[in-house]
Amino acid sequence: MTGLTIDLIGDGPSLAALEREWWGLWGRSTLATPFQAPAWLLPWWEAFAPGDLCAMAVRQGGRLVALAPFYLEAGALGRRLLPIGISVSDYLDVLIDDAVPNIRNVLLERMADRISSWNSCELTELAPGANGLRLACPSGSEATDEPASACPVLTLPHSVEGLRDTFSLRKRRSLQMSRNRADRRGAVEIISGDETNWNAMLTALIQLHGTRWNSRGEPGVLADPRVCRFHRAAGAQMMRAHLARFYALSIAGEIAGIYYGFADRDRVYGYLTGFDPAYAFESPGTILIGHAIEEAVRAGAREFHFLRGREAYKYGWGAVDRWNRRRVIRRRRSYAEAS
Repeated sequence: MTGLTIDLIGDGPSLAALEREWWGLWGRSTLATPFQAPAWLLPWWEAFAPGDLCAMAVRQGGRLVALAPFYLEAGALGRRLLPIGISVSDYLDVLIDDAVPNIRNVLLERMADRISSWNSCELTELAPGANGLRLACPSGSEATDEPASACPVLTLPHSVEGLRDTFSLRKRRSLQMSRNRADRRGAVEIISGDETNWNAMLTALIQLHGTRWNSRGEPGVLADPRVCRFHRAAGAQMMRAHLARFYALSIAGEIAGIYYGFADRDRVYGYLTGFDPAYAFESPGTILIGHAIEEAVRAGAREFHFLRGREAYKYGWGAVDRWNRRRVIRRRRSYAEAS
């Protein structure tokens, strides 16, 4: 391809300076998820920065048409290019403008030219159809492709009434039972997160999540202060971008559970829930997920993504596995040494 200019971005402020263009590119990519948005990845880099930033911005005619946000990690496994957002993101990918799909043919070749001394490039948690699965290998390299994580997905009906046919009889009875039990315990309210209360909901989620996992003798995913700082920063930006969804379940005036997720275009993503073990009999998680699914249908969403993990409860809602892929591009030794 001709007319491409490439900038190699090696520091956080330069990456942040791309934010406006980044949003434009994100909006032009139908494959993008909230996990590729600058509202998610810029706070991730600020919170973690685990290596040397090696992001590549590609422009055509002055317009940003591709962004490959990687960092270089040097360790026992060699010098690996890894995607920004790894670990906390359920879908990872490079961003490519829908109008210039041929960039997939040259992106890694150009990256190999600009970024030296890397042994492997690991593209993990790639959803079916992701750009990363279709990138041409650069010269002197070879790729392997294997399953990564299962991400169960529920196909949604066109109306809330259609959920009767979507959910099994057993699930409908379980949901109604949970709601009835909550009603018997006291006044029930589901509060939607907004600019005034989402931060308090996140605080409650961190506390509830910690209590639940501590009762099992495990720390849980929110035990790391850096992870909590990341979610506070990302939550603020995702709320401003209207991508985040928070719901709090109140029973008899007490917070029994919190739901934290995302919504974009025709897809909704259930990221994390937490509930007070004192309300386990009422199944707050069931009530909150049921509410999130109903709200997704009302908003016109076509899919509810339960994200990584094969927990049994996801299949109880009718979700079906979709497997993310892990693609690793390894440079042959002669090329890696030459660079």
